[in-house]
Amino acid sequence: MIALQTAATAGLTRIGLQSDHAAEPDAVDSAPAIVVGSGYGGAVAALRLGQAGIRTLVLEMGRLWNTPGSDGKIFCSTAAPDQRSMWFRNRTEAPLASFLWLDVVNKDITPYPGALDRVHFDNMSVYVGRGVGGGSLVNGGMAVTPLQSYFTEQFPTVDASEMYNTYFPRARSMLGVNTVDPTWFESTEWYQFARTSRKAAANTGLKTTFVPNVYDFDYMQREAAGTATRSALGQEVIYGNNYGKRSLDKTYLASALGTGNVTINTLEKVKAVSRAGDGSWTLTADRIDNTGAVVETKQYSCTYLFLGGGSLGTTELLVRARDTGALPALNSSVGAGWGTNGNTMLGRANHIWDTTGANQSTMPVMGIDDWANTDNPVFAEIAPLPIGFETWVSLYLAITKNPERASFTYDSSTGSVKLGWSAAQSAVSVAMAKKLFDRINSANATIYRYDLFGSSSKIFADDFCYHPLGGCVLGKATDNYGRVKGYSKLYVTDGSLVPGSIGVNPFVTITALAERTMARVLVEDTAP
Repeated sequence: MIALQTAATAGLTRIGLQSDHAAEPDAVDSAPAIVVGSGYGGAVAALRLGQAGIRTLVLEMGRLWNTPGSDGKIFCSTAAPDQRSMWFRNRTEAPLASFLWLDVVNKDITPYPGALDRVHFDNMSVYVGRGVGGGSLVNGGMAVTPLQSYFTEQFPTVDASEMYNTYFPRARSMLGVNTVDPTWFESTEWYQFARTSRKAAANTGLKTTFVPNVYDFDYMQREAAGTATRSALGQEVIYGNNYGKRSLDKTYLASALGTGNVTINTLEKVKAVSRAGDGSWTLTADRIDNTGAVVETKQYSCTYLFLGGGSLGTTELLVRARDTGALPALNSSVGAGWGTNGNTMLGRANHIWDTTGANQSTMPVMGIDDWANTDNPVFAEIAPLPIGFETWVSLYLAITKNPERASFTYDSSTGSVKLGWSAAQSAVSVAMAKKLFDRINSANATIYRYDLFGSSSKIFADDFCYHPLGGCVLGKATDNYGRVKGYSKLYVTDGSLVPGSIGVNPFVTITALAERTMARVLVEDTAP
């Protein structure tokens, strides 16, 4: 059983099994291995290190989500957001900014270390999860394995047979991937929205495909039957799910803590990394409280350093370290190769007889698959709009094969990292999505919705993404197994390894690549 040891300052938590080394405060100042971040790549690293008997410390900038609020639930719903929703904001910043052009979606909130963050750069903002479990807390759970042909195109130096025979199956098993019962899908009111979009795609001559998910569909059917507390059927998704979803805190991280060799420190943001004279790694981290105030700046040291802070977090750390001279041997590929996975969001207006349903599950289970169209490859998630009444809106998150890439650069005047993404680069994704959905609208005599993204003329939401990828691309900033070039015992295990695009929701790919890295590193790099 996991025991929680609460630090003296409010909100700070140290998580580990009750054992001598976990209970001693000095034991976490240094460890043989440190993992930065507890998202997909970090969680894999923590588990495999713990299983190998290596004492490991995980540093997570978000909080542990295990304490119910005044409503008795850990997470708030999308429809009724409160301070738990977003990372230190005065107001929520949901992807849908309006409905019928009315500002009815977002709400004023009290600043707090909430579960969802929207990180803003010039011309692009990125949604990321904050908390033990990272993005697994706040995503739609779509657990898609990419086409092997496209994976090979993106990772020509990786043995695809090994990935598809060993590491993808291992990742899916650990993540708890399952699929919706097709018979239930066809009959339930909760997926009427998906069936309506499927009909529109079929009228266009397009195929749709079921998509696996990490949400427990047996639990969802019990929700629908009224025998389980509603979560996916209770408008819970982007600010967390209270029940049913197999997020990393319930899978990889629970197993990592179960080894007795892994400790997680929360509300600690690593802001600098350097190499000590003896070859060990030194990290500087700010501890914050629930108001966001820095209550302590702490240093850690380790022999093996695994970076799992995500495409933004890992890349920022390494770009800053290189350009400030802390790690001058990092190469020019660090910070490069970043992309949005071609994300753009849009809505269509259906005919009055093509209802989408007042009741909608928040977990997508179907997509329009036109990726084989070599002239215009697009995979479009059929997304829910769970607001509790009929809207006749079909919503989509389109994943396009956008070849545009950007780089991060260090701004010495502010100490921050900037992203060089342009509006013109987003326009490439929009043009590809528009080409597909113009066909759908033409075949169905339907139109786009203009009222969803905060402007009377904005059809496509091209200024945010859910799938940030790249920045420390495999084989360029790192070797073929995520070892960072220029330094030993420094590893990247997260989405920054993926070169800007993978064609589907990326977390299964990130998890599988991390499994591959850990299998190699534990054999070749760690002392017996």
